[in-house]
Amino acid sequence: MSSLKPVRGAHDILPEESPKYRLVENIAHEIASRYGFKEISTPIFESTEVFARTLGDTSDIVTKEMYTFNDRGGDSITLRPENTAGVARALISNGLAQQLPLKLFYRGPMFRYERPQKGRLRQFHQVGVELLGVSQVLADIEVIALGAHFLKALGVADKTTLELNTLGDGESRAAYRDKLVEYLKGRKGELSKESLERLERNPLRILDSKDRGDRAVIAEAPLIAGSLNLESRLMFDELRKGLDAAGVAYAVNPHLVRGLDYYCHAAFEFTTGELGAQGAVLAGGRYDGLIKQMGGPATPGTGWAAGVERLTMLIGEMAEPRRPIAVVPIGDGQTGQALALTQQLRQAGLTIDLGYSGNMEKRMKRANKVNACAAVILGEDELSRNAATVRNMKTGEQVEVLLPSLPDHLTRYN
Repeated sequence: MSSLKPVRGAHDILPEESPKYRLVENIAHEIASRYGFKEISTPIFESTEVFARTLGDTSDIVTKEMYTFNDRGGDSITLRPENTAGVARALISNGLAQQLPLKLFYRGPMFRYERPQKGRLRQFHQVGVELLGVSQVLADIEVIALGAHFLKALGVADKTTLELNTLGDGESRAAYRDKLVEYLKGRKGELSKESLERLERNPLRILDSKDRGDRAVIAEAPLIAGSLNLESRLMFDELRKGLDAAGVAYAVNPHLVRGLDYYCHAAFEFTTGELGAQGAVLAGGRYDGLIKQMGGPATPGTGWAAGVERLTMLIGEMAEPRRPIAVVPIGDGQTGQALALTQQLRQAGLTIDLGYSGNMEKRMKRANKVNACAAVILGEDELSRNAATVRNMKTGEQVEVLLPSLPDHLTRYN
């Protein structure tokens, strides 16, 4: 017999796990809707250029983690490693710049070739929001407040901490780049081969390195706070005052950075200490240069993405699913009536299980197996009186109920 297994890094979401996934996605959608965000769904694969141009050919995602292949037409296609670039592409290709500002919510699977571990898979799921077309700090405040509200509604806010920093504007980042390069050149002998290449092409991406030696060097690197101009400092002050006014608690983390060029100003992460190394459960920031870099009009943007798998791991025990009511025909002659009654009860909003075959004893065993709270027994005598016998599966008590009254009677169980 073949021992087929999921591809390494992929995961079957079994029926007992699905409720947590749906809970995360549905609460995220509900809270985002309250803030005026509308759902967008982009393809799970894009032209490779969408990600190569935005994430950069020196980023870990592009060089190590993307699932890229040529399709039958010879075009280079990539399974999406993240969704912000896809949303930005959708804005450009659908002419949505005429509808700015846009508040968009998304959910779905992403794909990265990473070493699988707790909280990190090669096919994983995200929910996220993007607010496009607003340069004011109020947009950042709103998306961060939305993220905090979502985590609170999910019941995991007390397990997370909001870490906040600023990346400054282009002028500030250029000044920081000069300081960073000067520092890194003094420690070239400690950098990995990849970081030495990035030092010449894009030194800020060294800040994203996962190499242990690089991380030790980065830990002692100058902080961007020392390179901020007045405008950038004022925007960060405004961000913090806005979060204070919104009642969103945070901790400033001067080491929190984004190595990609299109990020600026606000950077934030909601982190937890309960998932080991994979501590970030929701992260985002401002990316005013992204859409222009992709060939579209200069469009400010800010947003975040949250890992569904990591959030499901933080959720406590969920309430038991609604127990079904079993419909049990005593003989084959009652199968037709049982089927008609089952559909009627389901359309009345009740959860109904109908066994497919077997005598009454076997069908009652199935009722116990599916954890039915009640059984509707259909015998020839009962049906001749236009009635059914309802058995309480916990107490064994039975009562005869007329069929027209059955939906109302069963609501006490379901």
